[in-house]
Amino acid sequence: MRLKFTKMHGLGNDFMVIDLVTQHYSLDEKTVRQLADRNFGIGFDQLLVVEPPTSPDVDFTYRIFNADGSEVEQCGNGARCFARFVYDKRLTNKSEIKVSTCSGNITLNLQSNKEVTVDMGAPILTPAEVPFEADAFDAEYKIEVNNQTHQIGAVSMGNPHGVLIVDSTKTADVETLGPLLENHPRFPQRVNVGFMEIINRHEVNLRVYERGAGETLACGTGACAAVASGQLRGLLDPGVKVNLPGGSLFIEWQGEGNSVMMTGPATRVFEGQIYL
Repeated sequence: MRLKFTKMHGLGNDFMVIDLVTQHYSLDEKTVRQLADRNFGIGFDQLLVVEPPTSPDVDFTYRIFNADGSEVEQCGNGARCFARFVYDKRLTNKSEIKVSTCSGNITLNLQSNKEVTVDMGAPILTPAEVPFEADAFDAEYKIEVNNQTHQIGAVSMGNPHGVLIVDSTKTADVETLGPLLENHPRFPQRVNVGFMEIINRHEVNLRVYERGAGETLACGTGACAAVASGQLRGLLDPGVKVNLPGGSLFIEWQGEGNSVMMTGPATRVFEGQIYL
């Protein structure tokens, strides 16, 4: 069949977006991997799928697949692209869009400057719910990797994140530590690994090694988790500019029990169709 799609990106974190409201197709892991191949397919970090709502209190269902075919709970950069996509495709005329994900409902707000603010919900800090193996919550935990001890923050933004503080993102050992921590046994569902450099209390640099995708140019949930972890450690104040390799996001969190608000761009690259 012929499947229409849109290629989009949020700060270089790139997506193939498929409307399964007006089209009908059943995706499987093999097909997702084929589509993700940058030489023989479309190529993307994640595949975003728009589906009809499953309950009356949301406008759409939002599904996310990594390049390796695994379905994941949340993607912040993808959420901004999702909002831009459904509005530009006239699937909705709302500027405030409510969507359901595997990890719960989130609210997307289209701004007049074409940026998108996403209410990402409150960070999940209880270790068992991240999930992360620890006896009780702490702002940071000791974790052993290659016979070395590191301090890591463990936060879920609907998907699990481990946050390391580094002296410099330029020299951080992302290629080695990223996959080792992603598959660390204390993270039973694997983990996205953030390497955060503190510039001041309102600005950080960040690189993220994403589970199932490797290092990406930007990670929205990673930025949210990094800021939450930095505030919990007493290193940051509310209202933080997060500089990622692909660009910057603004993250606002007023502390435990409050939602994390993420603001940033969403860009359409091209439209296409593929025969499957």
